[in-house]
Amino acid sequence: MIRNIIFDLGNVLISFIPSEYLRKKNYPEAIRKTILNDIFHSDEWKLLDNGDITVKEAIDSISKKSTLNREEIALVFNFRRDIMFPLDENVRLLPALRKQGFSLYYLSNFPLDVFEEVKSDYFFFRYFRGGVVSSEVKLSKPDIKIFNYILEHFSLNPGESLYIDDVSENVRSAESTGMKVMMTNGSVKIQPELEEVLGIKL
Repeated sequence: MIRNIIFDLGNVLISFIPSEYLRKKNYPEAIRKTILNDIFHSDEWKLLDNGDITVKEAIDSISKKSTLNREEIALVFNFRRDIMFPLDENVRLLPALRKQGFSLYYLSNFPLDVFEEVKSDYFFFRYFRGGVVSSEVKLSKPDIKIFNYILEHFSLNPGESLYIDDVSENVRSAESTGMKVMMTNGSVKIQPELEEVLGIKL
């Protein structure tokens, strides 16, 4: 029986699609590809998620090997927050789940500076009993250690816990801990599948 539900944040409860943002802002295709490759898909981005480097260190490192100059890279880092917005259809499930007695948690790869802004700005964090972000614990998904960490930290029984994510590698890692898992594929409306998994009506 599922008692605990652990949510990934990015593209489950919060939209974060840099490619779409850049396209809507009319960045030329070549520039979009460079920004995505040199920044969002960089090793520095992963290190930032893991809490191993600061934003300044990430910008300095990327600027040494990118065709983008330092000011352009810094600008991208400054608008990271603008790319994000709540996925309302999914977020509205949280109070309904709480009402049905589920304990809710979050587990996400997130740089700490942006996460602190998001957590302060988004009302829906009130529905969580707690959570873990990668930069706080210096562990990142899909490393199984971060899944074991949240289970141990909140004394959760994996057999009574459901983990929800949009990335297959993360889902497989979570499943190996004994948790039940649900893959969203980035869906902005996960209610039907979640109801089926839980065997309830929301």
